[in-house]
Amino acid sequence: MLTTDKMDIIPENWYNIIPDLPEPLPPPRDNNKDSSSIDLLNRIIPHEVLRQEFTVRRYEKIPQEVIEGYEQIGRPTPLIRARNMEAALGYGGKIFLKFEGATVTGSHKINTALPQAYYAKNEGISSVVTETGAGQWGTATALASSLYGMKSRIFMVRTSYDQKPLRKQIMSLYGADVFASPSNETDFGRKILASEPHHLGTLGIAISEAVEYALKNDARYMLGSVMNSVVTHQSVIGLETKKQLEIAGEYPDALIGCVGGGSNFSGFTFPFIPDGGEIEYVASTAEEVPKFTHGTYKYDYIDTAGILPSLRMYTLGADFVPPGIYAGGLRYHGAAPTLSMLINRGIVRAEDVPQAEVINALRFFANHQGIVAAPESGHAIASAIRYAKLHNTEKKTIVVNISGHGLMDMKIFEGEK
Repeated sequence: MLTTDKMDIIPENWYNIIPDLPEPLPPPRDNNKDSSSIDLLNRIIPHEVLRQEFTVRRYEKIPQEVIEGYEQIGRPTPLIRARNMEAALGYGGKIFLKFEGATVTGSHKINTALPQAYYAKNEGISSVVTETGAGQWGTATALASSLYGMKSRIFMVRTSYDQKPLRKQIMSLYGADVFASPSNETDFGRKILASEPHHLGTLGIAISEAVEYALKNDARYMLGSVMNSVVTHQSVIGLETKKQLEIAGEYPDALIGCVGGGSNFSGFTFPFIPDGGEIEYVASTAEEVPKFTHGTYKYDYIDTAGILPSLRMYTLGADFVPPGIYAGGLRYHGAAPTLSMLINRGIVRAEDVPQAEVINALRFFANHQGIVAAPESGHAIASAIRYAKLHNTEKKTIVVNISGHGLMDMKIFEGEK
């Protein structure tokens, strides 16, 4: 593990990839000719977050209070040389792990929850609302809103709500009100339940419920992934990684991370892209939700109800209902427009990993590195194992982003020996 003064590692600015994309990013598109779903964003998103969503500035100053908040929640997160993993694989190169599970909420999600809550509080807001898939984003929102003295309400995809009761409990501990989605709390939730009472839920439905609640109750909606402001906040991961590798005298040949909506992967990799060079970027996602390999690059709804604007992204369709895999954070139908463009242009390579291979990778990782990683992160680990076996004699330096721990996701191992 690398250690140095924390403030030498935590960056003073976030990185925004927009000016460095190979072409202009297609803008959001209204879904309704009679009303502007883009203007709607002004009512539910903190103004500073919305400004950051559409800025073309390459860097955004991180408020000092947010930097101090990052330090309190465990930043910088460690960069670890995975020597045991290298030995177990017989790998001739080096493998490093950026471990976002070391934050107090156990994942990267707090990196954007803190600034969004900070900006909302500065605007005099008293309550926030959001959705959550696996529960990591909901946990981060619950803590961030509590730290800034705001109430929070979380719509949690029903499959995860049932599979992961400890996640619900920790969100409640932080003061959040948590509801299984689809719920009876909103018109859209009631409509879904009326047609299918035992609906498993999707992130698209949960987003729709959270946005409807924000509009009707003067709350602010917290963005968990996909949007560029979130990706910008998450750049703290990649900026720290660059600094830590520099101190270690290393530079990556391959950067590997998992993708749900794309925020942890993009935040981890985007700060390296302006360097050019020969880095391989591998976006690992669930074979059960094959948005990049079987989806279409087009405009589609962010949420199932179509309240929010459409974005140009890889998508399986906003009405896609994924199977109940344990990696709840990877069940989203679409992905960040910035990442989608880079995949479409061949700058980032995507690959699918089935849940069975993920479970084997998680078990291997726990037994050799001692870290119980999140099911979502297990996809990145599985892809890293594939990469190491394929390039066994090339002495490449691989860096893997472990987006969170899996200490509250142990049901994935039930029935395994």
